[in-house]
Amino acid sequence: MNPIKSMRRHIAVDSRYTYTVFLEPMEEGGFLVHVPALPEVVTAGDTEDEAMAMAKEAIELVLESRRERGEDIPVEIGKAQMREVTVSLAA
Repeated sequence: MNPIKSMRRHIAVDSRYTYTVFLEPMEEGGFLVHVPALPEVVTAGDTEDEAMAMAKEAIELVLESRRERGEDIPVEIGKAQMREVTVSLAA
């Protein structure tokens, strides 16, 4: 066995990820949160600040779970863009 290889140490490095988060106003008040890159993340909050805090916590939990299961952690490519489209339905 190569003695240099056996002396290598594994150093844990924190990784930072940034995700687009959509806040959708709810009829009853508050915000529903969606994370397009992580479809399993859906949460809500009574205020925008609370919704963002809940989103951060949910994202962290999903990423930790994915890492533990050996799954890929998605990385967003480019900045998400939001557009509106209007459709009509025949009467």
